Amino acid sequence: MTNKEILRIAMEQSAMDINCKADDFLKSDHVVVKSVLGPSAKKYYKEPIACMLVSYGNNIVASVKDEYREIVTEYIHKFEFYHCFETPNMHWLDERLAKYGQRVCFMSEYYLPDVDKLKKMPCDYELRVLEAPDFVNLYKPEWSNALCEDRKQLDVLGIGAYDGDKLIGLAGCSADCDRMWQIGVDVLPEYRRRGVAAALTSRLAIEILERGKVPFYCSAWSNIRSARNAVKSGFIPAWVEMSAKPQEMVAEMNK
Repeated sequence: MTNKEILRIAMEQSAMDINCKADDFLKSDHVVVKSVLGPSAKKYYKEPIACMLVSYGNNIVASVKDEYREIVTEYIHKFEFYHCFETPNMHWLDERLAKYGQRVCFMSEYYLPDVDKLKKMPCDYELRVLEAPDFVNLYKPEWSNALCEDRKQLDVLGIGAYDGDKLIGLAGCSADCDRMWQIGVDVLPEYRRRGVAAALTSRLAIEILERGKVPFYCSAWSNIRSARNAVKSGFIPAWVEMSAKPQEMVAEMNK
């Protein structure tokens, strides 16, 4: 796949996620559509969602429930589009949604591989390709980024790093949608800063591409360690998302 093809697949998937058209992300003007979580959306999206704002760096495409459409439309036209994903401007939206029992919830930055930079990164440990049957005994806290116990059926491929017979690092991917697999990675604390995470991530990305799927990587803006690993592994920032959900759900997450 070329970088252009990879980006197009990502946009087409985002369009299925938020009920818009892939070309909407390329427009210079903002786009507002009705919020509908379709059957082909990424598996980790769950209703209720008051609104979802998505940007690939050109504009904002806002997928919004009807009752919040006026608020969200005013918001995305009031501020520079990239400031809509950060404070202090974000408080404007949060305060107005709170009157209707909704709060800003998830905020994420997503990365796609740059095939001109992606290569197998070296490390001092043996790397092994793992498949779903190999994960059975690995659903433990130390591998919670690489594997998801709540969605075991989506964990399809992994790369393990071994010090002898000891698993010291693991990158796994979940088939969150038909054409894109999401990468997560964990390394035991005593083995960090040795290039293990980048070796695992880059190798898994190549394995995913060889299977005809697009690997993608997600990180919080503040997770510098994760963002550095993405860049080192041959990934580049591709799009950002922000959602709003019922305030009782947000409060439960903050317990």
